[in-house]
Amino acid sequence: MYKPVSDSFFKEPVLELAYRLVGQYIVHESEEGLIVARIVETEAYHGPEDRAAHSFGNRRTKRTEIMFGEPGSVYTYQMHTHTLMNVVAGPVGTPHAVLLRAAEPVVGQELMEERRGGHLKITDWTNGPGKLSKALGVTMRYYGHNWGEEPLFIAEGPGSAEIEAGPRVGIGNSGEAVHYPWRFYEKDNPFVSKYRP
Repeated sequence: MYKPVSDSFFKEPVLELAYRLVGQYIVHESEEGLIVARIVETEAYHGPEDRAAHSFGNRRTKRTEIMFGEPGSVYTYQMHTHTLMNVVAGPVGTPHAVLLRAAEPVVGQELMEERRGGHLKITDWTNGPGKLSKALGVTMRYYGHNWGEEPLFIAEGPGSAEIEAGPRVGIGNSGEAVHYPWRFYEKDNPFVSKYRP
């Protein structure tokens, strides 16, 4: 039923890809069962000239290496105890990426609830990037995987009726980049993460 998008889907400038990803599905064919969530919030990171990006100034480390690779690659990284998922964008050698910030559960809700502890309301399962990865069962082992291939992939979703843009979240030490309106989210969707300026 769910099929990976083609490689061409990812070959767009990072801002356009971040916008286009809202309304698509993340599918994880995990060992425990099928998980599907509809993306409702993303953030674009514009590489070398973006002070909020891990690759600012073309910073090339073991962690950021995949950002310089093929568009559509999975860039996972650890923040505290959480894994965060990104979609690499831009031509090879241009380290741009889109952070998948939040999604709406579609399939596998019991498994998502179990992974998130079983005591939270549904809107708190996936309304942040670390929560989303945990609910989907995505770990660092997917670093370098391709978002167009099973068992973890982007599939075509219904899209979004209305998308809004605003500043990104949690990048307070990044100078003027704090104000760039590079966070895209579905208007009035309860699964969008809580914005705290």
